[in-house]
Amino acid sequence: PQDITTEATMKPFLHISRRLLLVGLTLCLSAPAAAQDVPNIAAAADLRVALTDVAAAFKRDTGQEVKLTFGSSGTFFQQIQQGAPFQLFLSADEQYATDLARAGKTVNAGTLYAIGRLAVVAPKGSPLTLDSNLTGLRNALARGQITRFAIANPEHAPYGARAREALQHVKLWQPLASKLVLGENVSQALQFAIAGGAQGGIVSYALVLDPAFAARASYKLLPATWHKPLRQRMVLIKGASPTAQRFYSYVQQPAARRILVRYGFALPGER
Repeated sequence: PQDITTEATMKPFLHISRRLLLVGLTLCLSAPAAAQDVPNIAAAADLRVALTDVAAAFKRDTGQEVKLTFGSSGTFFQQIQQGAPFQLFLSADEQYATDLARAGKTVNAGTLYAIGRLAVVAPKGSPLTLDSNLTGLRNALARGQITRFAIANPEHAPYGARAREALQHVKLWQPLASKLVLGENVSQALQFAIAGGAQGGIVSYALVLDPAFAARASYKLLPATWHKPLRQRMVLIKGASPTAQRFYSYVQQPAARRILVRYGFALPGER
């Protein structure tokens, strides 16, 4: 007998094929979307070591990743105002975060996540004797032993602005002015201080607690009363993805806070 394929006999198979096609299309569309949710996070340079550890813990605990970009808070402030594709901003100076919120660029006013500190550093073999009241720096200057001294650019880097305040407090800003080497951010200032021919510098305490630092230089913590507090605030940028929102929350959780404390940050309310 002759096989006859009718519309009636094909309907069940056509229905199944359409369903399989829809399922396949859904998987193809949803998988890349999930894979693409790796938000770009703008973070102050003082967080280079600590936040890298936080991001690793976040991936371990949640299976999700973030892309960290470190730099000057003032530079990030300008870039975000101009539409740079960052989804979360962790500033070393809360004013930049607050100003973005007032400009309507953020989800809300954000939250304080840490209080930073300053440290004076000197590379191995430097004539600079370190102490917490900068007497060694004053003496080395008087002996003509300081030719290059590094800080972050105080015009847009919060740690540079606070380093200037600390030096002004002990009346060393003017004597050092002609010898200053300015980093684009505090991380670059640290590189200049220990590997750029400088005799020392003033940088973030969090960066010098990196285990790799000890083999190259030494440091002393400076009094927090010498400068305005380094109150560090983070804000979610409008349109932030679910992963960015989750990372924002994670930074406020005990696991992340323990890492911040390990790298010398004080937590809000503890100072």
